[in-house]
This record gives sequence, structure tokens and C-alpha cells, in this order.
Amino acid sequence: MIRIGVIGQSGAITPEMQKMAEEIGREIAQKGAILLTGGRSGVMEAVSRGAKMANGLVVGILPGDTLDKANEYIDIPITTGLSSDYRSLILVHSSDALIMIGGGNGTLGELSASYLNRKPVVIIEPSGGWAGRVRTIAYEGTYLDERKHVKLDYAHTPKEALDILMNRFNHNEMEPGDV
Repeated sequence: MIRIGVIGQSGAITPEMQKMAEEIGREIAQKGAILLTGGRSGVMEAVSRGAKMANGLVVGILPGDTLDKANEYIDIPITTGLSSDYRSLILVHSSDALIMIGGGNGTLGELSASYLNRKPVVIIEPSGGWAGRVRTIAYEGTYLDERKHVKLDYAHTPKEALDILMNRFNHNEMEPGDV
């Protein structure tokens, strides 16, 4: 099964971002992929809720050693014993591809880690935060530096984001577990 990580900010999010995240979760579940998140609030909770509404499988990669901050939609909580920034590395390495919604500094770090590890990322630009600004700072609008490790893709809707990722898998550009 394809493992798709979703990265985005924790805490309070706008109703528009919440709706978009839920739709992404539903799309992931409907494609038969596994959803991986940081397992907490905000985008992570909304995308998890969307996946559960479509009977999807949700894995939460949690910071620390307890389950007390996990959202209620996580099927498989994985405690890492690590801080959020190191937990994010496990999320990136455990995902075949990632989708970025909004995001603050932590999400930007996850994007950078994804790029360094050659993980495909689809950025949903209208979601705001760093997702809405990445293209303006990206090298040639598509890479995080001149080494061109992996091309960043951009989408305007959750469906478009999933179509881009699934197209890459269907055209053998990548296979689950590849890096």
C-alpha cells in the first residue's frame, strides 16, 4: 500500500483549511493509500477525520512517549519518544510521498527534510501558510536548491494533489518504499 504523509500546522486552523484537509484525507482513503500524520491537532486532525469518514487507515507518528495528545481518529499511534522536530523525520522517512497544506515553521522543516530525502511533495498552494509561498522562493519555482533533488509539484485542490501523486505511482516514476 502507498503511504502518503500529510504535513501542515497544528493548533487552530481556518474552516477553509479544515475542509481542504478533510477532503485530502477522504481522497487518500478512497485511493486505498495509508495516511500518515504527526497525529495531533490542526491539519493532522482534520485530514485524519476525513480519512476515517472514508474508512481509511490512519497512522499517527507522535512526539514523546504518551498518547495523550493524539487525535481521536488515529488507528495506529506510534510514540517515538522524540521531540516534534525529530518525530517529523520519522514521518518523512516512513512516507512514500507527502502533501503539504498551509504550514508554519515546523511544516517548512518537514518540506525541507522531504526534499533532502528525495520524497515527492505536492503543495496545495491555496491553503496558505508556507504552502502559499514556497513557489516564490523555490529555485526555478520547482526545487529547493540548485541540486534539483526532487521536483516539487503544486496543486489547487485535494483531488488534483492526489491525482498528481497517483499518476507518479501509476507511471512507475516511483513505487512504495522507493527513495
